[in-house]
Amino acid sequence: MSDPDAHQLGNLDELKDGDLQVFEDIGDYGIVVCRVNGELFGLEDNCSHADTPLSEGRLRGYQLTCPLHGTSFDVRTGEHSGPPAYEGVPCFKIELNDGVAVALPQEDSNKKEKGASDGLGDFFQTR
Repeated sequence: MSDPDAHQLGNLDELKDGDLQVFEDIGDYGIVVCRVNGELFGLEDNCSHADTPLSEGRLRGYQLTCPLHGTSFDVRTGEHSGPPAYEGVPCFKIELNDGVAVALPQEDSNKKEKGASDGLGDFFQTR
């Protein structure tokens, strides 16, 4: 693996549609990998609203719902469905190399850059 931002996940053949698997030793929060309609998707395993593991939530279709306050995140893009989350979460492209899944950060991830403003200021932020 030559990309320093790539994370080897292993063989995910056993992960069935509608299932998810957590990889805790990646980044600050880990990655939750979901299989939906035969495709693999990865998100940072942390709700942008309340520092709660998204892997403890429910996956329905392409939506992973936070177990704490019910905001859902699109596993394809990291985009959030609305309040109480104030932004999406970073997502990862999952590639298969000789049967081994590799997670790569997506450049177009829906997570705002630090310091970016949406006009709401810090009023709605909880962390």
